[in-house]
Amino acid sequence: MIVVKLGGSLYDHPRLRDGLNHWLEAVPSSVLLVPGGGIIADGVRAFDELHRVGEEAAHWAAVRSLTVAAELVRAIVTRPDVEVLDALAFCRDEDQALPHTWDVTTDSIAARVAMVRNASKLVLLKSKDRPAGSWELASRQGFVDRHFPTVVRGVPLPIEVVNFRQWLDERVGA
Repeated sequence: MIVVKLGGSLYDHPRLRDGLNHWLEAVPSSVLLVPGGGIIADGVRAFDELHRVGEEAAHWAAVRSLTVAAELVRAIVTRPDVEVLDALAFCRDEDQALPHTWDVTTDSIAARVAMVRNASKLVLLKSKDRPAGSWELASRQGFVDRHFPTVVRGVPLPIEVVNFRQWLDERVGA
């Protein structure tokens, strides 16, 4: 089984539905899909910035927003054996494993899921190429969240990054 994190920054791509299904059909193993928060979680972040609800409250509101993202992604995935993560249930079960701050996004959640589920690989579908260098550097450049390097440090988990926006542009009919 592989864990695939679908970046929320891809939700605005008009060919996401067809492209994601095409990509998933080519995956030879079972898939656990972890949808990013995208504009839904961004709304929580904006509310927190304006009203300062605090990191704990904002963390759980953002995790709850992932339920909406998961329902929407589940509605466009046609491969019947693709499991879509219930991030709220997972984060409640793993309550002490991840900080309750904005340092954690679905990047870290997906990495933690991959570890807990003994996945053979973690795939990050992103809107851009991975910058050269370490995960720490990628985190400092905003490519992955600030906690991601801590989650994957010392874990022998293969991590693949796909610039899925480019993939969609190049391989899925315009």
